[in-house]
Amino acid sequence: MKKDSAVTNQFLCKLSDLEDLSCKGFTVDVKQNSSRIFIIRKGDDVFGYLNVCPHALAPLEWNPDDFLDENKEHIICSMHAAKFTIEEGVCIEGPCIGASLTSVNLVIKDGVIYLS
Repeated sequence: MKKDSAVTNQFLCKLSDLEDLSCKGFTVDVKQNSSRIFIIRKGDDVFGYLNVCPHALAPLEWNPDDFLDENKEHIICSMHAAKFTIEEGVCIEGPCIGASLTSVNLVIKDGVIYLS
């Protein structure tokens, strides 16, 4: 995540719209294609990934905006319960250990989160 970069980016939401350890999914336009992404707030940091499991190639969440395990410690795949770190998106448990989610570049400027 970058902070205070020039704003030529796609608006996602305000930082204040996300509580700590909460997530939000979005459909965004990237290079004339529609992509599903999600973001997670952890403290003052925000992490973003494509909403695609590297093993099942399916969306991660069971319900809208529900990407974390019950303890809110890891991203979890609804298809096979693979767990990924929030900070790097690396699978630490499940059939795709070592594989990673695809991160997306985020910018926070004046309390607003943008897709870069």
